[in-house]
Amino acid sequence: MQEVQHILEQIPIRHDLASHIMLLGIIQGLFLALVIFLRAKRKSAITLFGWSLLVQCLVFFDVYLCYTGLIKYAFHLNDSTEFLVLMIMPTMYFFLYTLLNRKPFTLKKHWPHFVLPLLYLISQFNYYTSPIEVKINAYLGAYYRNLGFLDVPKAVDYSYHLIKDEFRWLVLLSFTFYLILSIILVIKSWKKGWTSSKNIKMDKYIFSRNTVIIFLVLMFTLLLIYLNHDDDGGDHIIGIMQTITIFITSFFILSESRFFEKSWIADKYETIAGNPIQFEAVESFISEAQYYTKQDITLKKIAEQLDTNANAISRLINSETGTNFNEYINQKRIALAQERLLDKEFKHLTVEAIGASVGFKSKSAFYNAFKKHTGQSPSLFMKQNRG
Repeated sequence: MQEVQHILEQIPIRHDLASHIMLLGIIQGLFLALVIFLRAKRKSAITLFGWSLLVQCLVFFDVYLCYTGLIKYAFHLNDSTEFLVLMIMPTMYFFLYTLLNRKPFTLKKHWPHFVLPLLYLISQFNYYTSPIEVKINAYLGAYYRNLGFLDVPKAVDYSYHLIKDEFRWLVLLSFTFYLILSIILVIKSWKKGWTSSKNIKMDKYIFSRNTVIIFLVLMFTLLLIYLNHDDDGGDHIIGIMQTITIFITSFFILSESRFFEKSWIADKYETIAGNPIQFEAVESFISEAQYYTKQDITLKKIAEQLDTNANAISRLINSETGTNFNEYINQKRIALAQERLLDKEFKHLTVEAIGASVGFKSKSAFYNAFKKHTGQSPSLFMKQNRG
C-alpha cells in the first residue's frame, strides 16, 4: 500500500484551459439533458437526444478526471465508461430516426444496435474486478509512464486486453457505421421533399442535417487523434470538440425558445395595447360556428369579419398558440375529423368526404395533415378506435 500511496502522490493535478473547457461542456450538457427530461414527452424523439447527451457527459467526465489527475481519488472509475462510448452514436442515430421518420424507438425492436456496447462491457469484466494496481498501471501507461508501474499479483487475468487494445477502432467503426446510416436517413427525407417552416429559424430537417455534419467533423477528428496518439493523450481534444458541439446545440435550442419571440413579449402587449381585438374573440368566432371548416378561409376574411387587420390576428394566434395560422386551423379541422370518423351519423361518408367536410380541398391534403397531427392515417385511426 505504501508503494500505491507513493505513486498516487506523484500524480499531478492540472487545471488548465483544456480542463476548464471540458468541465464547462459537461455541466452544460447535463443541464441541457435535465431540461429535456423535465420538458419533453417520455417517448418523443427529443428524449433520445437527452439520453445521448447524458451518455456523452458521463464519458467526458471520465476523460476530465483522467486529464486533470483527479482520477487518483477514484481509481476504481478508471475506464468505467468505455462501453458508454459505443452507445453515443446509436442513441444519436435513433434520435434522428425518430425525428425524421416519425416512428417510435423501442428497445424490444431495436436492441441489436446495443449488442456491441453490452458485449464490450462483458468482455471487460476481468478488468473491472482487477486489483487497484492494475487500474493505476493502465492510467500511468496512458498519461505518466515516467512515474513507473506498480507490481501486480501474478494471478491477474489480462485476457480482456484482446478487446481493450482494439477499443479505439471499435469506436471509429461505430461512428462510421451510424454516420453512414444517418446520412442515408437525411438523404431519404430530403428526397421525399421536406419544406422548412417559415415561422421557425431551425426546423427538424435542418437540425438533422447539421447534426450529421457535426458528427462527420467529429469522426475525422477522432481519426486524426487516433493516428497521432497511441494512448489516451488526445482524449482532451475530443472533449473540447464535444464542448463546442454542446454549446452549438444549446444555441440552436435557445434560439427557438419563445422567450426571444416578439410575439411572446413585445408583440403580445403591443397587440393588446394597439388593437381592441383579443384572442378570445378570434377563437370564439372561428370555433363556435365552425368557421374553420370553410375551404376558402383566410386571415384576410377573418380580419374583415372582426373589423381588424390580418397581421394583428396572425400575431395573436402565434403568441397564444405558438403556431402559425394554417397549423392553428388544421389542428381544429383534424380534431373535428377525428370526431366525424367515429360518429355513426357520418358513417355513410367516405374518408375523403369527411376531409372535405372539415375544410380540406383535397384527399392528399387531408391525409398529410391528419398523419402529421396524429401520427397515423385516417383509416388506421378508425380501425383502432371504432368499437
